[in-house]
Amino acid sequence: MTTPPDRTPLKRSFFDRPVLEIAPDLLGRTLVRATDDGPIELRLTEVEAYDGPNDPGSHAYRGRTDRNAVMFGPPGHTYVYFTYGMWHCLNLVCGLAGTASGVLLRAGRITAGADLARPRRPTSRKDADLAQGPARLATALGVDRTLNGADACSADGGPFRVLTGTPPAAGAIRSGPRTGVGGDGAAHPWRYWIDADPTVSPYRPHTPRKRG
Repeated sequence: MTTPPDRTPLKRSFFDRPVLEIAPDLLGRTLVRATDDGPIELRLTEVEAYDGPNDPGSHAYRGRTDRNAVMFGPPGHTYVYFTYGMWHCLNLVCGLAGTASGVLLRAGRITAGADLARPRRPTSRKDADLAQGPARLATALGVDRTLNGADACSADGGPFRVLTGTPPAAGAIRSGPRTGVGGDGAAHPWRYWIDADPTVSPYRPHTPRKRG
């Protein structure tokens, strides 16, 4: 049986490139999350690039730690982190092994398995909200730290695969500052999204935390 072009898994070489090339190229790709109850599929509509030692906004800016170790490669694996004491976020590791760059998966449209995602997002009012933002995306897909380091390019199957999908036309891709990033990395236009897609999350600038 011939695999349809849009169902072809992306090879590791896709992720073995500079992160600023990969991030916009991930838009329109299909992320498949295998669960015990069946697969959930999501068309990526919004992402953010993080360029390791070249990027003050990156978790790897100051070097390798136990938390960010998976970011140093090899490419094509997942980096899952826990934030604000309540949410997980899902990233795909990019670039040469030994470097530390990745793409945060910010939002997407669930195209299959919405019945599995809805119970995880009971406050969602419509399906367009299910994965509208990185914490919502990870929650809808049942992502936690046990999936940190999973190989999304494995030929033997696994919790994630990334398929060719249906990339948007170049003219439909927009870019701008990343959400919630402050300091020297605030102005980098490294958030990419599909124009006018209803699943894209609202942009929010960085707000410094108040100290009591």
